[in-house]
Amino acid sequence: MLFQQLSQSPVFRGISPDEMENLLIDSQYQIKKFSKGDMLAFREDKCENLMIVLKGSVKGEMLDPSGKSIKIEDIMAPYPIASAFLFGQRNQFPVNVTANEEVEVFYLSKNSVIEMFQKNKVFLTNYLNSISNRSQFLANKLMFLNFKTIKGKLANYLLKLAAPDKTEITLPKSQAEMAQFFGVTRPSFARSLKEMEQEGLIETNRREIKILNKQQLIRLLQQ
Repeated sequence: MLFQQLSQSPVFRGISPDEMENLLIDSQYQIKKFSKGDMLAFREDKCENLMIVLKGSVKGEMLDPSGKSIKIEDIMAPYPIASAFLFGQRNQFPVNVTANEEVEVFYLSKNSVIEMFQKNKVFLTNYLNSISNRSQFLANKLMFLNFKTIKGKLANYLLKLAAPDKTEITLPKSQAEMAQFFGVTRPSFARSLKEMEQEGLIETNRREIKILNKQQLIRLLQQ
């Protein structure tokens, strides 16, 4: 069961359960269980294992200067946690990691990861792709958080969903989830959305949004 689960993870994609069993035969690994609300790691804890969610999901959160918690992302099975931070001079967790529900996590020691790099090129390539994708995601997230207004953040988000030439999009999250993603309250998010509609920038129908004035959305990015 474990090897079947791991073979579905991006870092082990293309490696069969039988190959997985052989790769892990001399490796140091364990499985840990957590309950909802448990902390798996605190920001700046040392990252010493490759961690892969086997069951459930966790969230990565940061605190802004005011002490408000900003959710960076949810990580669901079978994805890795902070794989980009296992190596480097400062290999520490960049965020707090908390269980969203009952969670099972696979831990593989750093030394075992290095040994597996040498044994299997597919694993090495998958791992490099994984950390590159994660780095790109974090870079985009930091750029997103740089927008000073909720409208600016929302304009950036909508324009990315609409790229390259769509005018009608569907929000993938509820308003409450979007507000948490933006690091604001739900009423503040809803008010900004309503104001953008009143200004003729967009038209909304629950999660369905139609972009009416793309140029004005682009101008909001500069505010």
